[in-house]
Amino acid sequence: MQNVKVTLVRSLIGCTEAQKATAKSLGLTKIGKSIVLANDKVLAGKIKVISHLVKVEEA
Repeated sequence: MQNVKVTLVRSLIGCTEAQKATAKSLGLTKIGKSIVLANDKVLAGKIKVISHLVKVEEA
C-alpha cells in the first residue's frame, strides 16, 4: 500500500461541523500540520470531504 502525506493548508473557520470533524479525525488541527497515512478507500473519502482545505502528496 502506498502512503500519502496530507497537509492542512486552509483554516477550518467557517467550515461545517462535518468538515471540522473529518479534519480532526485525520489529526489535522493546525494550518501547516502534516500527517502520513496509508492510502485506502476510507482515507480517499475523508480527503474528498475536505479536499479544498488540504494538500495531498505521495510519501
